[in-house]
Amino acid sequence: MNRVTVPAMAIPIKRVVTGVDEKGASIPYEDATLHPVELDIMPGVQIFPVWSTEGPLVSPAADPAPASKSFFPGPGGTRFGLFRLPPDSAVPADHAQPDEATVAAQVAAAEEAVPGLLAAFEPDAPGMHQTVTVDYVIVIEGDLWLELDDGVEVPLPAGTCVVQNGARHGWRNHGSTPGTLAYVILDGGNPE
Repeated sequence: MNRVTVPAMAIPIKRVVTGVDEKGASIPYEDATLHPVELDIMPGVQIFPVWSTEGPLVSPAADPAPASKSFFPGPGGTRFGLFRLPPDSAVPADHAQPDEATVAAQVAAAEEAVPGLLAAFEPDAPGMHQTVTVDYVIVIEGDLWLELDDGVEVPLPAGTCVVQNGARHGWRNHGSTPGTLAYVILDGGNPE
């Protein structure tokens, strides 16, 4: 197993979830630190799934709980989280590629941790993917780049907001420090 060591995120990630109790009072259901999902097949990447919904939204929520079955939302669903990318240089060019059995185990572990994420990526274009979603993204630390078709790259310094409208894309970090983006993914499928 090859691990890439990435410095800890500059800001800790915490989730606070509110709801309404049986008397109609607003209350906190959760106030907890979120720990990242780290995948051996994506060295140095950290994923912080914050919240998810499926189907029509209901508010106020009594006993709220995330409803995620896959990384990307189903019909009417949403996803909210953070994605942290190490610098491209964090993985050396001579990085040893694992054998077939190791890759198969890494893919299985990734599918269990974040179902459907790897299936979205193109096998011949690392990191490139296209989904039937509308994604709202803000870069919160570092400098990232958004790669589009024909190798076009758009620089995304911290504070940049992106509205990703189902276009084929990949997130890149050509800088020297980790970059973190926050995202909200909305199902963009056609209503039936």
